[in-house]
Amino acid sequence: MKKFLITVLSLGLSTAGFSQFENDRPYYWQQHVDYKMNVDMDVETYRFTGDQELQYTNNSPDTLKTVFYHLYFNAFQPGSEMDVRSRNLPDPDRRVGARINSLAPDEIGYMRVGTLKQNGVEIEHHTEGTVLEVALNKPILPGETVNFTMDFEGQVPVQIRRSGRNNAEGVALSMTQWYPKMAEYDFEGWQDHAYIAREFQGVWGDFDVKITIDKDYVIGGTGYLQNPEAIGHGYETEGMKVKRPKGKKLTWHFVAPNVHDFAWAADPEYIHDTLKMENGPTLHFFYKDKEEIRENWKNLQPKTAALMEFFSANVGPYPWEQYSVIQGGDGGMEYAMCTLITGERKFGSLVGVTAHELAHTWFQQILATNESKHEWMDEGFTSFISDLAENQVMERGKDNPFSGAYQGYLALANSDMQEPLTTQADRYSTNRTYGISAYSKGEVFLSQLGYIIGQDKLMQTLKRYYNDFKFTHPTPNDIIRTAEKVSGMQLWWYLNEWAETTHTIDYGIKSVTAEEGKTRITLERIGKMPMPMDILVEYQDGSVETFYAPLRMMRGEKDNPYEGIERQGLDDWPWVYPEYSFAIEREVSEIKTIYLDPSGLMADTNRENNIYQAE
Repeated sequence: MKKFLITVLSLGLSTAGFSQFENDRPYYWQQHVDYKMNVDMDVETYRFTGDQELQYTNNSPDTLKTVFYHLYFNAFQPGSEMDVRSRNLPDPDRRVGARINSLAPDEIGYMRVGTLKQNGVEIEHHTEGTVLEVALNKPILPGETVNFTMDFEGQVPVQIRRSGRNNAEGVALSMTQWYPKMAEYDFEGWQDHAYIAREFQGVWGDFDVKITIDKDYVIGGTGYLQNPEAIGHGYETEGMKVKRPKGKKLTWHFVAPNVHDFAWAADPEYIHDTLKMENGPTLHFFYKDKEEIRENWKNLQPKTAALMEFFSANVGPYPWEQYSVIQGGDGGMEYAMCTLITGERKFGSLVGVTAHELAHTWFQQILATNESKHEWMDEGFTSFISDLAENQVMERGKDNPFSGAYQGYLALANSDMQEPLTTQADRYSTNRTYGISAYSKGEVFLSQLGYIIGQDKLMQTLKRYYNDFKFTHPTPNDIIRTAEKVSGMQLWWYLNEWAETTHTIDYGIKSVTAEEGKTRITLERIGKMPMPMDILVEYQDGSVETFYAPLRMMRGEKDNPYEGIERQGLDDWPWVYPEYSFAIEREVSEIKTIYLDPSGLMADTNRENNIYQAE
């Protein structure tokens, strides 16, 4: 059935811009922060000191009597919640395992806040693990902006997870989740989650950051460098004369507008390459000066540009003027305007991790879902669009670029380990269940949504979703309501079944019988989750036709996805009916094969009963 699958998956991909849509959330609000930070790093001890000024605007309708900051580096200490959780999981992340528990005092990470003031008045604060609890002297009223100032100090931990020093590839500093970060307050209250294993959420705002470090170190990360004439290191423009100040250190000044995080990495051996896209941002590449990886990193650069073009065309325009791909960290992790990836990889793997982390720019750095609660939207949507992009950019020619996600999800669905996608990210029973749920089941959510509403409507949905919700914190309801507006269907049931339950899909062909010169086909719903049904009938004479049975509660139907093949519309199938039958105007002897879901985009847990073959 390869030819039918190709037809389905080729619909809807764009190489141009998109129509503008209006955001119609009149009751939506989100908080705002502006950071100014000065940091001084000692590259010998891996300790740093800093001061922070934060302008916090309360756009909520609530009066705030407390605030919370994240102190992520405190996770890298023996006895931390991350350490204990890792040592008690049946399948701990191999990068963590029991490593935190064995860290020496000069290897741990820590973040300590000294004096903290609200509008110039010192306030009480208390550290509980990775969270700073702050009791305000004066409540913050709705619409009010207040000023917080603090001094802080930290120690960069040995590289274990995401952040750290001297990673496995020798990168000196991977500085992510490195500063006291204001927690998000939204319509569900404070998102003051401890740093146990998973990912992050932040408040939108502008960052102004100065980093003082040994002058031999090269920095790449979030933000636009404001003083390239004092820095050099590949940031200077043509004709610019670099005038470095005297002394052992340099101060790098970065400004980042409208982001919800700030990350950086530094190493004295970085090569710094740039690539200016014709109709896009300037791409920066930072990687170790090692002969064995240099060719791959050079070849990565045009591929990154092609990926940037794909995502901008098929989701929405990249909004900043630069993006950096940086060797560092412990695998791959997305941040504002940049990503940190390990770089000693085969070329295909290097492109693959770059594609995934770059795609996160759209599905987390622009469409900033709460990753603790809806990690499947972040990881799954990223996996969906990056698999599509890699299939094109790397010329893989896969009939179904999402096949790996289906395999992963179906293995989980056919086990006894599945948990609903509403499970908080740190609360999954195993890392395996989390990983398949967030990445694979999240990816299948979108590809299967394309089966329900049509692939062209799916791609339109992604563009409208981007345009309506960019630079906000969308929820699962926002993506499904967007799909409803684009398709004209009712889709609440799909979100409910797929994300809020562990119901699975299993349809089968129960019988094919003769009936007065016709053929009656009876289908059965075996699994609990209902779906609309595409049926393809192939006849002995080589002709084919399709039949389509929408779910009644969809209140609509998709267009015929099979170009050039006639489709017969059938009556709606109410989900309460376990069986459904219809007649076709051909005799049983004329039928060669009947297929349920010939596209393979429906995540049916048992496809063996989806095919009827004439004897």
